[in-house]
Amino acid sequence: MTSTSSRGIHHVTAIAGPASRNVRFYTETLGLRLVKRTVNFDDPGTYHLYYGDEVGSPGTVLTFFPYEHAAPGRLGVGETQETVFRVPEGSIGWWTQRFIEKGVAFEPIVKRFGETVLAFKDPDGMRLALVAVSGAGLEPGWSDDTIPAEYAIRGFHSVSLLLEELAPTGAILTDVFGFREIGSEGSTTRFAVESATTGGIVDIRSVGGFLKPRPGAGSVHHVAFQAVDDAEQAAMVKRLAENHRITTTEQLDRNYFRSVYFREPGHVLFEIATNAPGFAVDEPAAELGTSLKLPAIYEANRAEIEAVLPKLALNEPIAA
Repeated sequence: MTSTSSRGIHHVTAIAGPASRNVRFYTETLGLRLVKRTVNFDDPGTYHLYYGDEVGSPGTVLTFFPYEHAAPGRLGVGETQETVFRVPEGSIGWWTQRFIEKGVAFEPIVKRFGETVLAFKDPDGMRLALVAVSGAGLEPGWSDDTIPAEYAIRGFHSVSLLLEELAPTGAILTDVFGFREIGSEGSTTRFAVESATTGGIVDIRSVGGFLKPRPGAGSVHHVAFQAVDDAEQAAMVKRLAENHRITTTEQLDRNYFRSVYFREPGHVLFEIATNAPGFAVDEPAAELGTSLKLPAIYEANRAEIEAVLPKLALNEPIAA
């Protein structure tokens, strides 16, 4: 049985504090595009905000469930430790200066696997990083004049997982998602889909003795991996069951992709998301993220839902 042809990470979903602060940081400070403003399909009293490149391409999308009074999360073993973006080579100095000007908490620049890395945190303490990638400057970058195009983020570089054991999760990455182990550095082992331009790397940091995580603001809720279509997703589900004795949820329609979920052996919540139909299915590409989009089951309750959601002033300064 041959491996499925995963393209890497589809999106990462995290928990945030106040929605307006979240929008301001990711659109104004980092320069990502708000590509979809909808609700948590399982909790319609809460936004689900999606940020990415111009069209929300798979491998570029970071999403949030923002709660106005969310308590801070606590990092622990069995959790996504860091979410990492790609930027053009030579732009790290520019980003360092920007973080100083914007009051963003960041760490000294380091080298990881030979790459220049600038780690920082968002206002909720979510652990993020920028990695300078050779050739990324030749790729198109979303820019609305907030960030010059030559410095703009070019999608995901990687995620890092903090786990007690390497092997069981590594087996899922290689056998189900098409990654392969390409090296290690200290306690971190790197897996990659080498054909993927964006989101093609997962780092596993193997540790012992850590506390369990406490979910909250700044915590990653789940990591989603790409399936090109329903058939590829079904093949992954079958492989999980046959080779790893792991069952997934039934397929759920998220309007912009179709999803199944499961806990991988290290307890991180993984999703397999189809690349179709994409974010332009319910609004023109030029207008992505400019209005609240609801799944059909909630349209009859639009007035009640809009009444309880925090107001977002898009395309103008957002109150803290």
